[in-house]
Amino acid sequence: MRIVVKGKNMGVTPIAREYAQKKVSKLARFFDGSHAVLAEVTLRSEKGTQIAEVILQLGGLTLRGEGKRAEMHGAVDEAVARIERQFQKYRTRIQRRMQTGPSAGQIASQQAAVEEPEAEGPEPDRIVRTKRFPVRPMSVEEAVMQMEMLDHDFFVFANAETGDINVVYRRRDSGYGLIEPEL
Repeated sequence: MRIVVKGKNMGVTPIAREYAQKKVSKLARFFDGSHAVLAEVTLRSEKGTQIAEVILQLGGLTLRGEGKRAEMHGAVDEAVARIERQFQKYRTRIQRRMQTGPSAGQIASQQAAVEEPEAEGPEPDRIVRTKRFPVRPMSVEEAVMQMEMLDHDFFVFANAETGDINVVYRRRDSGYGLIEPEL
C-alpha cells in the first residue's frame, strides 16, 4: 500500500505524518494484495477544527472518509474509522449480491430528467471547481455502490451494458435514479 500524506494550506509535522501513515496502513488488513492500493491523506485546519480526509483507491473501488476534530489525531482516527465502515458495508453488499444475484432494475428503475436550477439571487452562478477523472465501464449496481462509498449524491460512469455515459443519483424519496442522456 502506498500512502501519501500532504497538508492543504499547512505544513505536516513529522509526528502527524507518522501517525496518519500508521493508522492508514492498518487498513491493509482488508485487502488481499492482488491490487495496488493508493491512500491519499490530506490534513488541513479550518477555524480551529482539524480535518483529515482519506481517499483510498483499490483497483476500480474508491473509498473516502473525512474526520473533523479539535485534534488532528482524532480527525485521522475518525476518517480511518469511516473507511473501515464503508469497506465492511461494501463487502456485505458484494456477498449479498453473490447470493441473490444482481438487481439493476430495482436499483435504478426510475429515470428522471435534469431540471435547470433557478437562480436564487442577482449574483450569476459560477463554477468554483472543475474535476477530471477517468470513467471506467461498470454496471449500474457498481455505480450505486461507488456513489454510496464516496458518500456523494450522484455518480458519473460508463454503463458497461450500453457503453454510454450515465449518471446515478440519490432521490429525495430515498430511492435512486438513472440518467441516460440521448445525443
